[in-house]
Parts: sequence; structure tokens; C-alpha cells
Amino acid sequence: MSNIRAVRGMNDILPDETPHWQHLEQTVSRVLSSYGYGEIRLPLVESTRLFKRSIGEVTDIVEKEMYSFDDRNGDSLTLRPEGTAGCVRAAIQQGLLGVPQRLWYAGPMFRYERPQKGRQRQFHQIGVEAFGVPTPDMDAEIILLSARIWRQLGLVDSVALQLNSIGSSSARQAYRSALVEYLQQREDALDEDSQRRLHSNPLRILDSKNPQTQALLDGAPALADFLDEESRDDFARLRELLDAAGQRYVVNARLVRGLDYYNKTVFEWVTDRLGAQGTVCAGGRYDGLVEQLGGKPTPAVGFAMGMERLVLLLLESAQAVPAGRGVDAYVVAVGEAAQREALAAVEAVRDKLGELVILQHTGAGSFKSQLKKADKSGARVALIWGEDEVANGKVTIKQLRDQAAQVDNPGQQTVPREHLEATLVAAFADRMG
Repeated sequence: MSNIRAVRGMNDILPDETPHWQHLEQTVSRVLSSYGYGEIRLPLVESTRLFKRSIGEVTDIVEKEMYSFDDRNGDSLTLRPEGTAGCVRAAIQQGLLGVPQRLWYAGPMFRYERPQKGRQRQFHQIGVEAFGVPTPDMDAEIILLSARIWRQLGLVDSVALQLNSIGSSSARQAYRSALVEYLQQREDALDEDSQRRLHSNPLRILDSKNPQTQALLDGAPALADFLDEESRDDFARLRELLDAAGQRYVVNARLVRGLDYYNKTVFEWVTDRLGAQGTVCAGGRYDGLVEQLGGKPTPAVGFAMGMERLVLLLLESAQAVPAGRGVDAYVVAVGEAAQREALAAVEAVRDKLGELVILQHTGAGSFKSQLKKADKSGARVALIWGEDEVANGKVTIKQLRDQAAQVDNPGQQTVPREHLEATLVAAFADRMG
């Protein structure tokens, strides 16, 4: 019988990888908290209708990529393919939108697409959403917040900001008509994907990675020529604010984003260090989505960052991720009485010195074999209980690393049990805050 393997595109994240993820998560959480954003935790499964109404029924995500199924009641449910729709649904349902609201969330998303480096069927995002502020200073805060994350991660030279405005819904509709008219006259020259999108979601053709299609678009109508006055003014104000803050950016006239709910400002943080998967963070305004999902009209802006790609970027950029603490002390106990004494004593140590990493030997083993395991663990000291220690109410502390020789007797010393905590505090003074 063959072994059961993980579902294609849904990967395990192993213990030697998780420190990078934890570093990313902790850094982002710290920055978001400093800007006043509160964490919200959302369900993995939502009603399929939520995504059809928010993302758009003619998008690739809804048409081809969602994991949807009927439950026992016959209701159609979907593993979330993105986080904004669920966050908006929660904000409406839980009555969070009476005042400006700053929220963030993290977790897995699911899309059925071809797995490749930095792009999996189960992938992880951190999303940030701000509700209730219609002015471009909120857009600026969101963008500058993301820029601070890159600085904290040491990635500021690895990513670049691209901006655009896609205007109001009516402006986009007028532009859509002009673009379709232009492209229909050149339909045979479009790549296969763009030919399909021409009749369903033509603005996504601007995002095509096909060189021939991009060359064809050089003569196409420009979205900027169709923007409404308010969108033009807001975009100009946003650029003024970013300029004042010293934030570099490039205006990318073909940046449109792939989801139907965006309007006005859209932006992406891109990198040239991950091959085809160049976008590591993207977002923009979606002022109509709350109303579209049943809430009162509420302006909103946000972004999502792909954690797999950011971890890859951290590794590729050789950013030092703080190493795990490692093992401070390894407990060696020979005999049943010693095991009982050691277990109780070490729990008492943990109560007072919880920041120490103490590895308790479990299972049988001679003194010699336990000491070998202690050394192999990388611990700085071994805490030894044997017959003599139990009989005399003491514990032996043996140095296992030269650099750990910070107690009064560098090699080995035996101390009364009641002095154990104080001795460990002295031994690990360099590692205890």
C-alpha cells in the first residue's frame, strides 16, 4: 500500500523553516499594532455567494480557481480564495463599521491553480483593511505602513512600489468600451488568455505577461484619459503625500488588479528577485464593496501580502532571521528516584525562569548515554540528578560548551537544590532580560 502524501500544492512547513515565518509574522504584527490596527480572525469557509458577489463571477478566481462544495444542507460553501470579502462580511455582520476601523488578519487561502515556486494551492496571506475614510491620506497611511514593514524586514532594497488609479466605476466602464473596440480590431494578434478575457474581463488584458500582447497595447487608449475628476484629484493628492514622506514609486498605467471590487487607487509592491512571481504585496481602494455586500456605503482601502513569496525573498536577500534560542539546559536523571526529583525540580525552575529552554531526557538510558544526548542537543549545561544528588538534596551543573563557562566553577559544580535557580540566573545572565 502506497503512503498517503500531501495534496498537490498544499505543502508542509517544517521546523527548520518556521523561524522565518515566525519572524515575518511577528514583525508585521508589531508594525500593524504600532499603527493602531487590531487583529480579526476569520473563518476558512464562507458562503460561495460571498465571493461571487465580491470578486466577480467572470473573474478567473470564481470561474476556475475556487474550492467549492455543497454541505449536508445543500448550501454551496467555498474555502476562502482571498481575505477581503470575509473581512467585509464580518465587519458588516458584527457591526464594526459605525466608526473608522483598522483591521488585519492572517492565514491560509485556497486557489486551484498550477503550483510553482512561491505560488501554491494553499497559500498564506496577511491582509490589512481600513474602513470609513474616503480621503487619500488613508491610502498614504496604508502604503507607508507597508513600506515600514519592508524596512523592518531588511527588504527595502528588494521591492519597488507601483501605483495607478483606475477611477470610478463609470469611468472604467467608458474606458472598457474604448479598450474593447481597439482590441477587437486586433483580436487575432492577442494571446489565447487575452482573447478569452476580451469578452469577459478586458481590463485584465492590461496585466498580460505576453510580450506580443504588451506591444499591441502600446497603441491602446490610456486609462488615465478616462478618469473622473475626483479620481484624478485624489491620485494627485496621494502622490503629493508620498513625495512629502520621501516614498519612492513608479506610476504604472497598466496596473489594474484582478478583482472587480477595486476603484481609484491600486498599488503593488514588486520584486525582480523571484522570477515570474514578482508581486509580493498588492491592494487598493474598494469603496463600493461594503454596500455591495449589504452594508451601508463605506469607503475602504487595504492590501494583502503573500507570505510564501516574502519568506522566499527573505531567504534570497540573505536577511538574517533571528535564530531560535536553542537548548539552554539538558536534564540528566539516572534511576526512578532521580527522575521524580528532577521532574519536580525542573518544573519549579520553569515557574521562575520560564525564558530558559530546558530539555528533559525521557525514556531509559545510562548516565553515559544521557550525557551524550545532552551534548548532542547543543545545550550549554547539563543538570544532573543521580543517587548522590537525590540523597543529599543537590544537583550537579556540568558545562557542555566552553563559551558557557559563566558559573564560578567553569567545569562542573554541585549545588543545593534550593540554590539551583540562582545558579542558573548567574550562568545565563547574558541571555536573560
